[in-house]
Amino acid sequence: VQLVESGGGLVQAGGSLRLSCAASGRTFSSYAMGWFRQAPGKEREFVAAINWSGRGTNYADSVKARFTTSRDNSKNTVYLQMNSLKPEDTAVYYCAADTMRPFRVVVTTTPAEFNYWGQGTQVTVSS
Repeated sequence: VQLVESGGGLVQAGGSLRLSCAASGRTFSSYAMGWFRQAPGKEREFVAAINWSGRGTNYADSVKARFTTSRDNSKNTVYLQMNSLKPEDTAVYYCAADTMRPFRVVVTTTPAEFNYWGQGTQVTVSS
């Protein structure tokens, strides 16, 4: 599985960005996808995740009500819509895939349960 993120960039506080993550392979619709981020000098942290069907999602408290993740299984793509961005959202954002547990209903937030990762895309929010 190869994951390629896009959509990062520089935005002012209060603005919006939409990240996309395109996945290779024919089994995309069977596995969960997650979004994580890492700011300079900080550990990678969970942001959002979505299960295989798209009907189950999970969010970090810091982004609830501001970020929304969704997926289009016909396009092998997962999205992260980010609204009301804050300077503290500045980080490299990674998408990840959990292909080891297909059709899992529970939406995991644990980085160790995602076995494929993208290269990351930079999001910078200016104050």
